[in-house]
Amino acid sequence: MLPRVDFFGIPVTRLITGDNSMEGLSYIPRRHPSSEMLDYWTADKCVEALFEAERCGYNTYMAVADPFLLRVIRQYKNEGGTMGIMFQTYPPIDLDVSMVQMGKLGPAAVYHQGTTADIWLEEGKADFLRERIKRLKGMGLPTGLATHVPEVLKRAEDEDWGLDFYMVCLQNSRKYEKEESTFLTGKEKTISFRPGDRWDMFPVIRAVGKPCIVFKIFAGGQLFYDRTEEEIPGLIEKSMREVYGNIKSGDIVLTGAFQKYKNQIRENAEIAARVLGETV
Repeated sequence: MLPRVDFFGIPVTRLITGDNSMEGLSYIPRRHPSSEMLDYWTADKCVEALFEAERCGYNTYMAVADPFLLRVIRQYKNEGGTMGIMFQTYPPIDLDVSMVQMGKLGPAAVYHQGTTADIWLEEGKADFLRERIKRLKGMGLPTGLATHVPEVLKRAEDEDWGLDFYMVCLQNSRKYEKEESTFLTGKEKTISFRPGDRWDMFPVIRAVGKPCIVFKIFAGGQLFYDRTEEEIPGLIEKSMREVYGNIKSGDIVLTGAFQKYKNQIRENAEIAARVLGETV
């Protein structure tokens, strides 16, 4: 089984699964464009993948609270699904409405979406962001903030924004192209990630006393560009060893999966279990 850590009184596996490809958010259009992901991920296929994650030992699913995935999660739960749910806020929906929608599905935690938060801070709207965090905390759940920028993580801690945990991207997308959130633009992802960014973020993650959930450990899949299928498992293991070896023992890793061609959910779980000294 995948090892678990205590996350505010709830045991959470140190590898959890996410939703980007289910939303058609492809960072690897040369390999799998957004249209391919959207065509593949029907609601039934999403639910099937969540049950496969359960079988592989995951116990938590991280989802953006958009209308499609809210329905997917309801279907999954109605069919007997048992994984805990953590929600990311969905920028196009009014925050107060989104909180009501998320609350109906009994989430274990919620967090504020990262790109919008990073942009508002760039624009000097820290007070606006802190007010939104305060409203989220009113749900009475562990509340987090996502960011792609090491300095934002440091600032949130130094100024004590009252957060319980952080969603931390290992790719600093604000450092280079400053792309807006696809949730707001509707455009195909065009950003190029730099794997070296993780080395700027690792020390900050270790310095933060609160739990961090770390994502984009495969650079949105760009780590596998121009690599053969035979090479990919080794690259997954190398990245997982690097990440788990440079974050805190209570921190968690989030990975996505595109199930069309192979069972990436199982592959990631088996490799993580081996890296963490366990067996699935």
